[in-house]
Amino acid sequence: MPTCTFVPLKLLFNTASSQLLANSKFSTPNPAVPRPYSTMASTDDLSQHREGGGGKPMLARHRAQEAPEAQASQQGRPQYFPLGYKEGFSQWWAGLAPAQTEHRVLSYVPYLQKPPTHTQTGSAPPSTNTSTMSVDKSSDKAATPVRTNSITDPYGPRQWHSKLVQLAGKNRFLNEFSVERMGEETQNNLVMLHGYGAGLGFFYKNFDALSRVPHWKLYALDLLGMGRSSRPPFRIHARDKEDKVREAENWFVDALEEWRIKRGIEKMTLLGHSLGGYMAVCYALKYPGHLNKLILASPVGIPEDPYAVNEDMPEPNDSTMQNEFTQPQEETSGKTQAGGVKPPRKQLPKWLTTLWDANISPFSLVRLSGPLGPRLVSGWTSRRFSHLPAEEAQALHDYSYSLFRQRGSGEYALAYILAPGAFARSPLIRRIHGVGRQYQEIHFKPEPDSASTRSTAQKVRETGVPVVFMYGDKDWMDKEGGWNSEEIIKAEKKKALENATAREKELENGDAKTRIIKNAGHHVYLDGFEEFNRVMAEEMKDVERRQRRLGEL
Repeated sequence: MPTCTFVPLKLLFNTASSQLLANSKFSTPNPAVPRPYSTMASTDDLSQHREGGGGKPMLARHRAQEAPEAQASQQGRPQYFPLGYKEGFSQWWAGLAPAQTEHRVLSYVPYLQKPPTHTQTGSAPPSTNTSTMSVDKSSDKAATPVRTNSITDPYGPRQWHSKLVQLAGKNRFLNEFSVERMGEETQNNLVMLHGYGAGLGFFYKNFDALSRVPHWKLYALDLLGMGRSSRPPFRIHARDKEDKVREAENWFVDALEEWRIKRGIEKMTLLGHSLGGYMAVCYALKYPGHLNKLILASPVGIPEDPYAVNEDMPEPNDSTMQNEFTQPQEETSGKTQAGGVKPPRKQLPKWLTTLWDANISPFSLVRLSGPLGPRLVSGWTSRRFSHLPAEEAQALHDYSYSLFRQRGSGEYALAYILAPGAFARSPLIRRIHGVGRQYQEIHFKPEPDSASTRSTAQKVRETGVPVVFMYGDKDWMDKEGGWNSEEIIKAEKKKALENATAREKELENGDAKTRIIKNAGHHVYLDGFEEFNRVMAEEMKDVERRQRRLGEL
């Protein structure tokens, strides 16, 4: 699968299926025994759980710090899942809620030792409500904004706020984290979207740096049905395969548009990672006229694969997805062989494509695994966060597991959008030319309008949106998708200018480029966060320059 937030599926499935029955007596804790940490814990509480109550450190990086005799006793333990059974059971039993683990991750944001964390969602473990992530609208569960001053915050004063934004319909809420510069007029908005199954907490290395840019307000959102946003049932009613893809895409982008309207944002710079990048492109196509810039960090679903997208859309027999799950952080690479020839892709097992067809998500296996869940998740977190300080890696593991075990919702969209592997059912390479070239009217689907023609008084086209593709130099995602898209966007710009009016030529704002972040993999915003933050600041300044130029016309 295309992104970053679950463990190796084959290993997870085999381990879970062989041990689930043996451990089934632990699947539901004794209700007479109190579950620790069922409400918001303080930093000290979480530290005690990590260092004492939760047993030994669970990540491989932590184990290297243990006494030699302790290490020797664990030599026979499988390396794919470094967390032991005892430690895994302890974490499962503790039942840390998403609000707690998100709070802990955000405590590592510089100058924000006491982050605001609303507890309107994710304040209790999932066993207390098996139907959905419960939503508590009471005011005492809302978070009070935290303000830093120029004494405690050299880049302040800034206001940090955690909020649950209600949308229309039953049980539709988006989890939002924002950073606003105080004493300044907000002239631009940066909106950040995470990848598949993840949450806004994964951007904790970016919040401080990106909110230093004057006159910008930063928003990070949990996609509907993921993170700490509400988890309404995900249902597809379409019968046609292509319509199923569009319905799944609309499920996310319609919620984003409703949020934008609620926030009163006319235009924004939209940053999306992996699946968030895919949805950002879909948003640009369906809701034109609201973007100043589109930034795609290792986006999924761009390249075309004939096995995944032909008329009958059969499932492919191979994929590059296993790189994300089985290779250590430092070895993950998207490089090709000499001469530009890619290495042959390995065949996916039949059982995995069967599970995919049945829309069994990897998180379903984590939930069904009960006490084995934390151990299975450690197979992914120990690899992907090994480059981070030990306590931060631990916090991200806890955060990941607390999200993975929540009720399934938006995660079920993946099988409709992607074939088994990293290829889209409706690849963006076929649609990317429409970004910034859409008629500014109501669109019902994230599809490009017809080839560029001269606008009329009744139908006015967009005059281009700058698009930035970002990949890590060790990214397993195919960088060629970005380079090819860049060429397509530039070719569409040339075509549009040939038919443009004099005024449209003056307003032309389209552009595309691909940037490579050094020493980074798929999690480009986290692996190479320092360079990523510098590049992002440059792109934000570029938005301002473009606005000044257009404002002078």
